Amino acid sequence: MAETRLAFKAGRAFRRGSTNFVDPDPTKGAILLQNGEDGLLHFIWKNRSTNDAEEDLILFPGDATFAKVEQSAWGRTYVLKFSSSNQRHFFWMQDADPSRDEEFVGNVNRLLADPSIVPIWYSEGYNPNSQAAGPSTSSAPAAGSSQAGQHATPEELARIRSIVSTLGGGGSGGQSFQPAPEISLTDVLTPANLRPLFASRPELAQALFPHLPPDLPSPPTVETLERVVSSPQFRAAVRNLDMALRTGLLGGLVRTLGLPEEAGTGVEPFLRALQEQARREEGEGGDRMDTD
Repeated sequence: MAETRLAFKAGRAFRRGSTNFVDPDPTKGAILLQNGEDGLLHFIWKNRSTNDAEEDLILFPGDATFAKVEQSAWGRTYVLKFSSSNQRHFFWMQDADPSRDEEFVGNVNRLLADPSIVPIWYSEGYNPNSQAAGPSTSSAPAAGSSQAGQHATPEELARIRSIVSTLGGGGSGGQSFQPAPEISLTDVLTPANLRPLFASRPELAQALFPHLPPDLPSPPTVETLERVVSSPQFRAAVRNLDMALRTGLLGGLVRTLGLPEEAGTGVEPFLRALQEQARREEGEGGDRMDTD
């Protein structure tokens, strides 16, 4: 099965006749980089309205680059160009937040050079274009979080409460309230949140073990799960899933998990569907116990 390595919102742009001007197409779309069933890297553009893949380019390592069009007055136009030909494919970023453009572009180019690499994501709040951002400021929080990750900070707890409140549909009467922060899987699936779950339900180790890398020690233990969720590979996988869900194109994938297609349209619908699935399974389990 094809493996999606990277996905983000982007539209296409086209040359204006024989000129050097490029005009953006307003159609909502997404760029996906996938390791295909043929073992090759595919650069795919999908129409987010129809979910059709309208471009599917097979790329060989080192043959293509994804670069910003410096002449663009708008500033968020990019071109996929090849060293083996004069092909040019133009795209424009459609995510409302431009602060992550550089992050996406960097990961695209890393995958174009080596399709086996794991995408690299900036730490929360890091801005590579900020004067204050540098190696010392970006590395310090990462080191601190790895050493003190046993407990959630007050800020993390406040964020989690906000997320839970949003999922629960809380709120009173006609009172006005500030909109909750956008939910991210990286805020939910943290080691600090998962460790208490593993400790209270040790049977999860046995249930999750078949889905983990085969080189882990056996038999499965809670300590093994804790090491997995604290690893950079797990954090990168969570971030990739978060980004893929934000494209709204994972309806087909989530159906294989027993979830409705709507769960693949975003992070919050995905979490709501999981919550509903858990409630349904608990209810079915309770009914069976009553009739035994």
